Amino acid sequence: MADKTHYTELGLVNTRDIFKKAVSGGYAIPAYNFNNMEQLQAIIHASIETNSPVIIQVSNGARNYANATMLRWMAKGAVEMAREMGSQVPICLHLDHGDSFELCQACIDSGFSSVMIDGSHLPYEENVALTRKVVEYAHQFDVTVEGELGVLAGIEDEVQSEHSTYTQPDEVEDFVKKTGVDSLAISIGTSHGAYKFKLAEGEEVPPLRFDILKEIEQRIPGFPIVLHGASSVVQSYVQLINQYGGHLDGAVGVPEEQLRQAAASAVCKINIDSDGRLAMTAKVREYLANNAEEFDPRKYLGAARSELIALMKHKNETVLGSAGKA
Repeated sequence: MADKTHYTELGLVNTRDIFKKAVSGGYAIPAYNFNNMEQLQAIIHASIETNSPVIIQVSNGARNYANATMLRWMAKGAVEMAREMGSQVPICLHLDHGDSFELCQACIDSGFSSVMIDGSHLPYEENVALTRKVVEYAHQFDVTVEGELGVLAGIEDEVQSEHSTYTQPDEVEDFVKKTGVDSLAISIGTSHGAYKFKLAEGEEVPPLRFDILKEIEQRIPGFPIVLHGASSVVQSYVQLINQYGGHLDGAVGVPEEQLRQAAASAVCKINIDSDGRLAMTAKVREYLANNAEEFDPRKYLGAARSELIALMKHKNETVLGSAGKA
């Protein structure tokens, strides 16, 4: 992409102000991943209908799937759509799990208002150096940067790890000071994908490590904290998928009451991807099974989009607390 586009030309905002308000207000900004038009439409509709600020985010895999140029104009289209509907909800376009300086740079140059550089798999000092390099480039253009300390288990797009490593509270002050990041993703027991926990029959999902979160809050008071891998893996969707030919055994996520507790603390951004995938897949499977003669994608994708709007409105209103905060 030869020409550079600043995110303000697309009508986007960075995360600085919306995070500041979320931290002081005791709620979290939803960060919803999208790969296609229907997902993006659902995110914008749900945000408008709940008057919630929102982060629309894409992984490198989603960027490759949608095409970088197409993505830029999809983001602008989302902003224009919201304004035409009479809404001024703040919309941020964020790179999820950027794994290199070059990728972050390309996204910044193409109109992203926020990027994540994930060096959590690297030795500590290398993570610091890579994150600092991205921050120095991004801040020239007033683009905000999310870093990560600790490793989340699970698989989502190209991001995968067999084991999780909890964030070490004694590293966070040093990391934030040396890198200059605007927000920090931490590992306190969430994980990527739809299979977040392996449970024996009758066993309950282990609670998030709120003790670690509390200590991190004390060490960097008021600093924006991010939770990745925070889908609840809604069981009604899992059951629908299985009912109509799917095979998702043992898929469980983070209970919503734990996310509510996190959102009321220093956690001001909560990432939700798998729940959206499950909602869409469940409704597409159900629609096609019950309408065997149908072959119009608008019909089954429309049903999926409607369900996605309902899911996200629920998240904004009753889980994250972001409704009415735009």
